[in-house]
Amino acid sequence: MSQPRVAVLRFPGTLDHESAARAVEGVGAEPVFTHHEDAALPDGTVAVVIPGGFSYGDHLRPGALASRTPIMGAVKAHAAGGGRVLGICNGFQILCESGLLPGVLRPNASLSFICRQAELEVADSGTAWTGGRAEGETLSIPFKHHDGAWFGDPGSTRVVLRYRGENPNGSIDKIAGISNLAGNVMGLMPHPEEAQDPLLGSVDGRVLFAALVA
Repeated sequence: MSQPRVAVLRFPGTLDHESAARAVEGVGAEPVFTHHEDAALPDGTVAVVIPGGFSYGDHLRPGALASRTPIMGAVKAHAAGGGRVLGICNGFQILCESGLLPGVLRPNASLSFICRQAELEVADSGTAWTGGRAEGETLSIPFKHHDGAWFGDPGSTRVVLRYRGENPNGSIDKIAGISNLAGNVMGLMPHPEEAQDPLLGSVDGRVLFAALVA
C-alpha cells in the first residue's frame, strides 16, 4: 500500500522544509517538495505543510508575497475541499495573508527576535490537531520568530493552542495557534517539526503531524 503524500511548500527564503519533511516521514507519509511557481499540488496529495523561514525575505510584510504565488491558489482549493493544511511560523503568516486564516501576525511586543522552548496549552480539544488531548493539557514545542504576535478577533476562529504562563510575544489572548472554523486549516508560530526527537527534549510536535494523515 502506497504512503499518503504530503506537499511541503517551498518559497524563496524557506528554511525549515527539510525538518518538516522528516516530520512527515515520521508519521508514515511521503513528503513531496512543491514550489511556489507550481500551479497544482502533486497528484495524490492528502495534506499540505507550509514550513517556516523568511519567504521573499519578509519584504512588504511577512508572508504577503508568498500568499500571492500560483501554488497558493491550489492550496486554497485543497482547503475548500476539506483537505488539511498546516502552516508553521512563516507558514502561519502566509495563511493569514492569503485569507485562509483570520487575523495578522505583528512584530513581537519586545520588537526583538525570540527563540526558546514554550509550554503550549490545548485550548480546543475538538479539532483533530491535538490528537484528542484534553483542554488544559500541555505540549512542549520551541519557537523562533520576530513577527509572532497574532492580532485579530478570537471569536472569528478556533483557538487551538495558547502559551502557558508568560505571553512571550504579546499575542492577543496568549494565542499560539489557531484553526479555521471548519478545523482543517491550522497555523501556529511554534515549530512542531523541531519537537520530534527525544534528543531535542520533546516529541510533542509529532501529534500535529500525525493529524495531517489521521
